[in-house]
Amino acid sequence: MFVPMVNPVDRSSPLPLWCQVSDDLRRRLDAGDFAEHFPGDGELMEAYGVSRHTAREAVRRLADAGLVVRERGRGTRVTSPGIEQPLGTLYSLYRSIEAQGYEQHSVVRALDERTNAEAAGVLGLDEDEALVYLERLRQADGRALALDRSWLPASLARPILDCDFSRTALYGELAERTGVQPCSGWERIHPELPTAEQRSLLGIGAKQPVFAIERVTYGPDRQHPIEWRHSIVRGDTFAFVARWDSRDQGAQAVMEAEVLA
Repeated sequence: MFVPMVNPVDRSSPLPLWCQVSDDLRRRLDAGDFAEHFPGDGELMEAYGVSRHTAREAVRRLADAGLVVRERGRGTRVTSPGIEQPLGTLYSLYRSIEAQGYEQHSVVRALDERTNAEAAGVLGLDEDEALVYLERLRQADGRALALDRSWLPASLARPILDCDFSRTALYGELAERTGVQPCSGWERIHPELPTAEQRSLLGIGAKQPVFAIERVTYGPDRQHPIEWRHSIVRGDTFAFVARWDSRDQGAQAVMEAEVLA
């Protein structure tokens, strides 16, 4: 049975009881507690000396924050730790997944040389200029997370055509084989409804939205694009978080994407 080390409920406090219970449970979650079992309503009532309504409201707030999931007939369970993917800075989804203890794997759906007028235009090339196209289904611990499509100038990226991208990062291979490293870029994120093929690949249902992420990456000269990427990310696995600090008035918000398993 769950028993808090010190009952944190202070009935003289102006904070509602549900808030005090929820704050204590959040601290326990941050400390890694409840890995095997999250206390039920009865346990919380007894441990904190509160009503069932208060216990349920405290847990509801945790559920709203994405920390736990309440399932009818099965109780409450803790959500798996998330994968943080920083935005607003150069990042690699491969490294983000690996760094947080998940096994990264990509199903390479295409890696070849072709032409595409729209991609060439974004990259500042003639519409008939050859491009390297890489399409990957990104997975963490065997679970589909995102579908990536990348276009790069073939004059630069031909050396990566024989890479095995099932277990390696595009930017790492690009730097090693061509000596060119991405140095700047921009991203645009918006929600959209996936196609039937995208739903099938990502394992999601009809009318379930996804995040569409468009990225343009620049090389050392910061003027000529070296990659145009479109990513379709499961909307139920990512949450975007903005962080800021009032002490740094001139800094832009740092965006992060958090994968919710």
